Amino acid sequence: MCIVKTRNLRKIYKGYKGFLRKRKISALTDLNLEVRRGEVFGLLGLNAAGKSTVLKILLGLTFPSAGEFKLLEKNGITPSVKQRVGFLPENPSLYRYLSAWEFLDLCARLFKLRGKEKKKRIEELLDLVELRDVKRVRIGEFSKGMIQRLGIASSLVNNPELIFLDEPMSGLDFLGRKKIKNIILKLKREGKTIIFSSHILSEVEEICDRIGILHKGRLICLKDIDELKKEGISLEELFLQQIESRT
Repeated sequence: MCIVKTRNLRKIYKGYKGFLRKRKISALTDLNLEVRRGEVFGLLGLNAAGKSTVLKILLGLTFPSAGEFKLLEKNGITPSVKQRVGFLPENPSLYRYLSAWEFLDLCARLFKLRGKEKKKRIEELLDLVELRDVKRVRIGEFSKGMIQRLGIASSLVNNPELIFLDEPMSGLDFLGRKKIKNIILKLKREGKTIIFSSHILSEVEEICDRIGILHKGRLICLKDIDELKKEGISLEELFLQQIESRT
């Protein structure tokens, strides 16, 4: 069953060239994509390939210029769908003066969790992202990796079916990436559907069921990771083949 489906999705931004000369910038062109329930899907591409634009459209943070999409079998991102979706932006802005516990408590209140249910959910999430031991430490004292993990925890407060992660491993060292990878794999085992953008191909190859490669706003390749392994080529080789053949 498809949990995400797009049809001829486009995004055009208006900009300026030279002295107030208007021009159109095509960020996304005719995206047709299906993501299955329970899979981890990696969205790959160079900088400005359109990865973040796809996520922003699906999350309702920007409107498509044309085309349509479905999330969780509903047209577009409705209020009811938002309750079933989680999102981690590339650079999460957290309240640095709060502790990890206080921040997750705030997030839980926004989803109307109260009492024992709220406490239990916060403890579950702190265990998942390995931050229980620092739950009373102010976020301002956290490393980037810890902030990313807390950001993931905040995106899971509502126990979403569909999770979007925008460059969750960007700027992290090996240990930080490993911890994020382990979290994603745990969520996968729980049956969550995860769509994440990344440029760290080695990690993507280990985590994902399928990948899509975007280049200059176009989806140029869809590939099953198991098929890739059977063909005996790495994701890095496939990525370079696809990009270099179009430049």
